[in-house]
Amino acid sequence: MPRFVVEADGGSRGNPGPAGYGAVVLDPATGETLAERAEFIGVATNNVAEYKGLIAGLTAARELAPDATVLVRMDSKLVVEQMSGRWKIKHPDMKPLAAQAAKILPRAQVTYEWIPRERNKHADRLANEAMDAGKRGEQWEPSASTAVFAPSGPPGDAAKGAAAVRAAMAAGGGTGTRAAAAAGTGADTLFGAADAPSGDAQARAAEAAAVRAAAVVARDTDTLFGAAEAAAPAAEALAGAVAAVPGHGPAAGPAAGRATAAGARTPETAGGTGTGWGPDMGAPATFVLLRHGETALTPQKRFSGSGGTDPELSPAGRRQAAAVAEALAARGTVQAVVSSPLRRCRETAQAVADRLGLPVAVEEGLRETDFGAWEGLTFAEVRERFPDDLQAWLDSPKAAPTGGGESFTAVTRRVSAARDRLLSAHAARTVLLVTHVTPVKTLVRLALGAPPESLFKMELSAASLSAVAYYADGNASVRLLNDTSHLR
Repeated sequence: MPRFVVEADGGSRGNPGPAGYGAVVLDPATGETLAERAEFIGVATNNVAEYKGLIAGLTAARELAPDATVLVRMDSKLVVEQMSGRWKIKHPDMKPLAAQAAKILPRAQVTYEWIPRERNKHADRLANEAMDAGKRGEQWEPSASTAVFAPSGPPGDAAKGAAAVRAAMAAGGGTGTRAAAAAGTGADTLFGAADAPSGDAQARAAEAAAVRAAAVVARDTDTLFGAAEAAAPAAEALAGAVAAVPGHGPAAGPAAGRATAAGARTPETAGGTGTGWGPDMGAPATFVLLRHGETALTPQKRFSGSGGTDPELSPAGRRQAAAVAEALAARGTVQAVVSSPLRRCRETAQAVADRLGLPVAVEEGLRETDFGAWEGLTFAEVRERFPDDLQAWLDSPKAAPTGGGESFTAVTRRVSAARDRLLSAHAARTVLLVTHVTPVKTLVRLALGAPPESLFKMELSAASLSAVAYYADGNASVRLLNDTSHLR
C-alpha cells in the first residue's frame, strides 16, 4: 500500500482578507515532491484557507493512489485537533469544510500530526505564492513556483517541476509524453482536444520536463469552436525553458527547432496517450455551462429560483433550446448532458440531448437559488417591499432573501459540491451542464478566484453558453462567458 505525507497550509492577509492555500504531497522515503497544489480563494479567514489546503492536499494524494495511507502534517493546531476528533468543530464555516476533508479518503487511511511553522515552509511558500498571484489578479500556476528547475532546501522542499526534470533526465528520453506533444502540434479547440501526432518521441522526451512550465502561457489561446495558434511569447518561453535544462538546449536535438509559435501546445490540452508529468497532466474536464431558455418570467426580469412556481419554457425559450441544440450538435464534442432538476432546465437539456442522442442526468446541486419571498417579484418590487433585506443581500453573501431564502454562501457550498461530484464522474470529458444564472456565475467566479460581489458584475443571457476547463492539478480556466452567437 502506498504511503504519502501531505503538508498543507493556508493564510489570509487580513483575517478575513485576501487568502490562499498551499499543499504538497511527498514520498516519505525519499522526500520527493509528488504533487503541489495552491490557489487564491478570494476573501477568507486563515482557518478557512487552512482547511482548503488540507482538502487540496488530500485530494491530490487520492488522485495519486486512492488506497494510500496518508500522514497529514500541518502547523494549524486547530485543524489537526479537529480532524483528529479531539476538538469539537463549532464554527459554521468550518463544519462543511471538515466534513468535505473527511470524505476524501477513508478515515483509517489518514493520520494527523502538528508541526511547527518552520517545518511547514514548502506549503507556506505555496500559499504565499497563491496570495501573491491573487494580488496580481491571477491564479497560481505550477510553472510560476519559485522552485521550478531550482530545487533547494531539505528533501521534499523542491517543486514538482524539479522532480520531474530529474525523472526525465534519468529516463533518457525513452518515452513520449503528453507534455512533449507541445512541440509540433496545433492548439486544441475548447470543446474537446484533438489527438496529437506521434512525432519524434526521443527528442520530445528530452524536452518534456521543460515544456510544461513554459507552454502554460499558451494554454488560454484556444478559441471556443476552433483551433487557434499560440502567440510568439509562448515559443520564446518554451525555448528558454528547454535551454534551462542541462544538455537540452536549442541544439540538443531535432525537436528543439520545432518549438515554434504556431506549433506550441500546452500539456494540459495536448492529445495523445503518453505518461506525462503525473496527475496534473492530460485533457481537462470541460464543463459547457448552458443557462436554460426563456420562461414567461425571464423578459420581465423577475426573481425565479427554486422556491417559486417552476415555470416551463416559453415559445421563445423552446426556440432558443432548439438553436443551441443545433449549435452543439454541429460541434460534436459534448459527451454527457447534466441538468438542474427544475423544469425549464430539464426541457432545455432534453432538447439538446435528443439532438445529440444522449441521456439527461439530473444533478440536484445545479438548481437555482431559493429566493424566498422574492420569488416572482422584480428587483424594483423587492426594493419597495423589503428594502433592508435587499440591501443586506447586496452587501453580504451570507445574507439570505426574505422568508427563508438561500444565501449566496449556501449556494456556493451546494454548487461546489456538485462541481466536485461531476468532476469525479467525468474526468477528461466534455459535459454540458444545463442550469441557471447563479450556478453558472458561481462556477465562473470560483474558477477565477473572484470575490462574491463579482456575481453582480456578470451578464448572463437566456440560453447563453459559458465554459470552464478543469485540470487535474486543481487549476481551472474560464474559456467562455455568455456566448449567444447561436441565437443570432
